[in-house]
Amino acid sequence: MHSPLRPNLRQTTSITLALCSALLLTLVTVEWRPLIDVDERIARTAHRRAVENHGLTHTFRILTDWVWDPLTLRLVCVAAMVWLVWRRSAWWTALWLAATCALGTLLQQTLKALVDRPRPVWPDPVDSAHYAAFPSGHAMTATVVCGLLLWLLHDYGTDRAVWRTAMVLAVTSVAGVGFTRVWLGVHWPSDVVGGWLLGALMVAVAVGAYERLPA
Repeated sequence: MHSPLRPNLRQTTSITLALCSALLLTLVTVEWRPLIDVDERIARTAHRRAVENHGLTHTFRILTDWVWDPLTLRLVCVAAMVWLVWRRSAWWTALWLAATCALGTLLQQTLKALVDRPRPVWPDPVDSAHYAAFPSGHAMTATVVCGLLLWLLHDYGTDRAVWRTAMVLAVTSVAGVGFTRVWLGVHWPSDVVGGWLLGALMVAVAVGAYERLPA
């Protein structure tokens, strides 16, 4: 069963997300000073509070390293794929889910290598991270995984209580992982926004492609 967005609305959404992603990518690449100033101001404030609030910072490290970690979210996708094959015999849907997640990871790592943006550096760091900063892999992965799973739940007609619970968990995860990455001083705010935009774009394009597949 499909319950797609209207084609025109879906296309408009995809175009808008693509333009916003391209604009932010350009501003980050050319190091547009107003954006850099905002990034630095927010990052400094967040880091100062992270250093002052040890307990909260430790909680955020657990959330970002274990609960909202990209590996954890990919394992959730694997569980969804198993369910699709086992309960629904939906092989193509499971393959589509895997391919979209894989392409999202490839896009993320390619952009990190091309942009090669340095992460924030602090004299008293509270956490560490690898690879370049833009876009945030945590934010992008959370957006892709949560977006795809929400769409699948809606597509398969889950009941209202489950849908609302899933929506709350998804919004909390996507927003929360972005906040923790900035709080822990391993990303600039625009890295997180870039991850959200690119992740949403991946979901919109993937859903559009899926709905054009033969039944």
